[in-house]
Amino acid sequence: MNTTVKRNETNKPPEENDDSRGTDWEKFDALSDEEVVARAKTDPDNPPLTDEDMRRMKPLPRIRAIRRALKLTEQQFADRFGVPVKMIPEWESGRVEPSEAEHAYFKIIAVDPEFVKEALSFVPGSEAAE
Repeated sequence: MNTTVKRNETNKPPEENDDSRGTDWEKFDALSDEEVVARAKTDPDNPPLTDEDMRRMKPLPRIRAIRRALKLTEQQFADRFGVPVKMIPEWESGRVEPSEAEHAYFKIIAVDPEFVKEALSFVPGSEAAE
């Protein structure tokens, strides 16, 4: 098998020649924020989203971000919060959308996971008599 390593016109390795990677970062860094935005808006490969695009797009649930912030595996998250472990990758990938109730539950977990853990471990009638 014959393998040929391509070189750019200057015969320098890619790491020494910005043009070989397609972006001149020095020129890019010299642009103002306004110039960057103006150029991005005229990029034919990545047109700006329209209002219609925004209406039809659904936000993905933040379950993965919540789970990672808590430093829990899928199994640990499922065990701690009483959700089916097989659904976690489905929700995280967006293949299955959580119900409104599940979205609300995940928001509560994000805000106060210890409260949820405590609430789930509560057994009615186990509180001390007042």
